[in-house]
Amino acid sequence: MIVALEEAKRKLVELQDTVEELGNQLRIDEAKERAADLERETLVQDFWNDAEKSSKKLQEIKQLKTKVESYEDLKSRLLDALTLCEMAIEANDEDSVDEVVSETNFVETEAEKKRIEVLLSGPYDKNNAIVSFHPGAGGTEAQDWASMLYRLYTRWGESHGFNVKLIDWLDGDEAGIKSATIMVEGPNAYGYLKSENGVHRLVRISPFDSSGRRHTSFSSVEVMPEFEDDDSIVIRDEDIEITAHRSSGAGGQHINKTDSAIRIVHKPTGIVVGCQTERSQLQNKETAMKMLKSKLMEIKMREKLERIEDIQGNKANIEWGSQIRSYVFMPYTLAKDTRTGYEDGNIDAVMDGEIDGFINAYLKYISKEENK
Repeated sequence: MIVALEEAKRKLVELQDTVEELGNQLRIDEAKERAADLERETLVQDFWNDAEKSSKKLQEIKQLKTKVESYEDLKSRLLDALTLCEMAIEANDEDSVDEVVSETNFVETEAEKKRIEVLLSGPYDKNNAIVSFHPGAGGTEAQDWASMLYRLYTRWGESHGFNVKLIDWLDGDEAGIKSATIMVEGPNAYGYLKSENGVHRLVRISPFDSSGRRHTSFSSVEVMPEFEDDDSIVIRDEDIEITAHRSSGAGGQHINKTDSAIRIVHKPTGIVVGCQTERSQLQNKETAMKMLKSKLMEIKMREKLERIEDIQGNKANIEWGSQIRSYVFMPYTLAKDTRTGYEDGNIDAVMDGEIDGFINAYLKYISKEENK
């Protein structure tokens, strides 16, 4: 049992250098200074005159403090575990082995999470994420698959403390959805979810086939960062077509009562966005316009275009191409990412939102590709 304590001590000593380096990579000292500067701004007399601006600054303060506190808690747990371990070794205390090993495992796990956080260094990784779901060809089968993906990512977001907000929902013909959009709000939401952008393939025995045959279905998951209001994105009135309609689907009490839902078509590109979950038509329009701007900006960046006006309609269309991940329910159970090779045989857990392994593998994969 003392051997276990010596092994724990070795790991904890190694982790001291690792955690110290993570503090530098996460710029913890800069985060402390930034939070202090923002808190001083809140004391200025006219700070509350601009409610939207002050709210964003308070949110940034909260995010910075959470980041610092999380890191400092890790350092504290590491030091406490090392102290306990050294005392147990000195006293030859076998009763402390389980506690020391448990704390060592905790510190290792949290340090790995911080390593992943370091990889979220993209210009928009810290932003909220707009996630849309679209079934491929195949009618009810594909529409049901799209709704399963909607549930998967909603569960993932909620289990990680993100605020998941339904933006738009269009019911399927018999089951599932024709489309849906959610906003995932919280630090690094886009950084984590950008790995999920692409086509997802399902293989299963169809519950809609009375013959019990195996079906393959495709649905796309589209992930965009939510951009701050950008005056450089100008959308002309003559370039958009706005229609109001009655809300439908899983939107709560306000659904189906008024024609407050808004759908906007951007005529030059064919991009369609919608919002139906705000309380008024005006709010739905504002949210839909924000989504349209985010979508245009994302395409502009991805295609390295000089101007929003350079986006062509044929480039904005969904192209199914090859899938990024397959989910097999029959004849065996396996979810496998085609980019990283990461796989998980517990398909039920994956469909309940346990996809951190896929996300972390992708972040490490793109980090290696960028450093080649």
